Amino acid sequence: MPVPKRIVVKLGTGVLTSDGGILDGARIGGVCAQLASLRSTGSEVLVVSSGAVGLGMGVMGLSRRPRELARKQACAAIGQGLLMQTWQSAFARHGVTVAQVLLTHDDLRIRSRYLGVQETLSELISYGSVPIINENDTVSAAEIMFGDNDTLSAMVASLVEAEFLIILSTACGLVDLRGSGRIVPVVEKITPEIEAMAQGTTSETAVGGMVSKISAAKIATRAGCGVFIASGAEPEIVPRLLAGHGPGTFFVPSGIPLDAKKRWLAYFQRPAGTIRVSAPALRPLLKEGRSLLAVGVTGSSGSFEAGEVVNIAGPDGVVFARGQSAFSSSEVPAIAGKKGEDVRVLFPRRRRTEVVHRNDLVLL
Repeated sequence: MPVPKRIVVKLGTGVLTSDGGILDGARIGGVCAQLASLRSTGSEVLVVSSGAVGLGMGVMGLSRRPRELARKQACAAIGQGLLMQTWQSAFARHGVTVAQVLLTHDDLRIRSRYLGVQETLSELISYGSVPIINENDTVSAAEIMFGDNDTLSAMVASLVEAEFLIILSTACGLVDLRGSGRIVPVVEKITPEIEAMAQGTTSETAVGGMVSKISAAKIATRAGCGVFIASGAEPEIVPRLLAGHGPGTFFVPSGIPLDAKKRWLAYFQRPAGTIRVSAPALRPLLKEGRSLLAVGVTGSSGSFEAGEVVNIAGPDGVVFARGQSAFSSSEVPAIAGKKGEDVRVLFPRRRRTEVVHRNDLVLL
């Protein structure tokens, strides 16, 4: 396999720590050696690292992941410094500098901040450093959380247009628990049957499990990024995966990746509401690449302003698209079912009469 230009490697808490929230220095050192070797061949590497909360739990003597937000944030604050010290020390043996990047969902949801993060990561890579990325758990509240670092790693892979995302955890890959009981080596398309194989995590220090990894694979593969899920305990796992010999599961990227803005619309948002459309409006949107016109709108739910991202649902309530609405939720009742000329009379100062222009709309 040719040397990939850019890869993102995500490591779960279970890979980085042993029982009791103690860092596994030998394993981290081994991963750094693999990544440093990969960099020497010309690949650019970004790391998404869990472990801050788990490390903080170890220092605080906690055996269970805290349920209280403030206590979890305290664990993250204590553990994040230890985590970065470990990464810096392990990479320094190979002459590599690391850079800490802590993100909340708002940093990728808001377009100007999204572009800022993209530019910063590009600069760090150009300097030859390895970004060590984590959710900013010390300040993240529910409304600005990614939820898990699997999702964060997929968003980062999409953001930097990585060729591969490698998710290393205690799982050896996607296991067919309902059939052969073996690792599924290749997933060409994530179907409901594939999603049914996923299991949640039972770890006291981790979140997500295989469910979140499948969800992450859906995001990354749609962006044209191939995804590996494998065990971080396997020796030399990164080069083995890239050579096609490592044990694990590979998710094949979609043939036509979404462009950058449509990736942002599809996967980096928390829609503020939903616009409902009629059955006749479905074909122009789904098959013909048209804009959503007011004549096809039947109503909306939620509260949103003009310019905010909303879901678009059919008559059955199933969401099939997402986009930036040119009208607010308070304006939708006035334009629903109207023709363009009638919308222009109602809102003469609007540049466009489309409710969601096709350039601001992505099918899910």
